[in-house]
Amino acid sequence: MVGVLIGALLGDGGTGPPASGSAPGSGKSVNTIGFDRACRPVPSLSRAPRPSTAPPWRARLTRWARDGALLLALLWAVQAWQTRDVPRGAAPDFNAAAVSARPDAQLSLAQWRAAHPGQPVALNFWAEWCPVCKLEQDNVSQVAGHWPVLTVAMRSGDVTAVRRELERRQLPWATVVDPDGAIAARYGVRAVPAFIVIDAEGRVSAGSVGYTTTAGMWLRLVRAAWELP
Repeated sequence: MVGVLIGALLGDGGTGPPASGSAPGSGKSVNTIGFDRACRPVPSLSRAPRPSTAPPWRARLTRWARDGALLLALLWAVQAWQTRDVPRGAAPDFNAAAVSARPDAQLSLAQWRAAHPGQPVALNFWAEWCPVCKLEQDNVSQVAGHWPVLTVAMRSGDVTAVRRELERRQLPWATVVDPDGAIAARYGVRAVPAFIVIDAEGRVSAGSVGYTTTAGMWLRLVRAAWELP
């Protein structure tokens, strides 16, 4: 009896509650390692997104390209609106007073084209009071040295006044006078400067209103020269 009591006090004899790691009533140890692993949170394998490593110049280049495309689209839309009344097809003929050494000289578009057969010709509308025309005049002079460009002085006075202005600016342009804007109206020109290209067949090929670069004038004339009839 005493031995039984001593055994119970010492946990000997298997009558107490099962020890940790033992199955009740089986005397076998339970694998607690798997249980612990199942309950232990598994570290996440996903990583935080890394910041972009694209070089700064690439982002700037992309932004510039986007802004440039938007600017070109805007300029194209403005040009399309400003030249909406420029006629297509046969160029309207005219006969106007010419700035010439010969008094009472007249010049028509037909005469100007006949003097340059097989070539496109250009009409450059300008005015004495137009500041943009002054910025563009060197471009016109450069192009006129290689292509037949006839300038039209719109609402800038009579032949004497226009001749005086050309001499003051030292511009050796072939020029006719459009004192009341009638020629400009026939070409749908509402503002100056304006650059109209007429191909060798006498058809309006291209037009621009506002400042036009030398390259822009050249390209329009070259394109007209290469257009098929």
